[in-house]
Amino acid sequence: MVVKSQVKYIQSLSQKKVRDEEGVFVAEGPKIINELLGEPGVSPVAVYALPAWISANQALAGRLPEGALSEVTTFELERISFLTTPNEVLAIFRKPVFNNSVDADKSLVLMLDNIQDPGNLGTIIRCADWFGLRKIVCNPGSADCFSPKVVQSTMASIMRVELIYTDLLEYAQKYSVPVYAAALEGKPFTGTKPRNGILVIGNESRGISEEMMQLATNKIMIPRVGKAESLNAAVATGILLSQLTL
Repeated sequence: MVVKSQVKYIQSLSQKKVRDEEGVFVAEGPKIINELLGEPGVSPVAVYALPAWISANQALAGRLPEGALSEVTTFELERISFLTTPNEVLAIFRKPVFNNSVDADKSLVLMLDNIQDPGNLGTIIRCADWFGLRKIVCNPGSADCFSPKVVQSTMASIMRVELIYTDLLEYAQKYSVPVYAAALEGKPFTGTKPRNGILVIGNESRGISEEMMQLATNKIMIPRVGKAESLNAAVATGILLSQLTL
């Protein structure tokens, strides 16, 4: 059973301020929650699940902290869910802590300049995870990676890729490494895959800011065959990461 105070608290987690104060985020649905619960070091705070999920996942449910699991009805799940169609289970997790942080002098780091669409950010995080990147640097104007919509798009990749929010110019200027900027006027990438450096992806409509573009040592683009004006930011990120890492 979910009491009124729990409903109010869960709903308040739609706000970044509350998530930051509490140090938690919300995930929904069997696929993402089951994967998250299987990740080492994950700290579930509370799990609200229909009987069907509990019955099908007894091993996972048995590993939850005492008192963390609450069986709920479909109506109760609808009251606390952020999804249009709630899906069996909702969970609150502690935000991940990364103890082995990597930086641009040691690895390729992805930099996001005002990526504001939650779906794009979530997909970009999954792409970074797919290609083995462990850090994404965002400017404060980018979407919050722990918002419910972003978390749903990332699946469990949110626990494997570290995101920091900081001034991009200051971060980039700390390192003497190649800076690859995604630009329509750039050239297709050729040469040795970089062992370190920064790949900058710009805003969905405005692209990369002028100050960051001036730092670019390599402006790279994806060759176009058809007539589409541009690519979705997340799609472009996936293609460029494949060129730079594989």
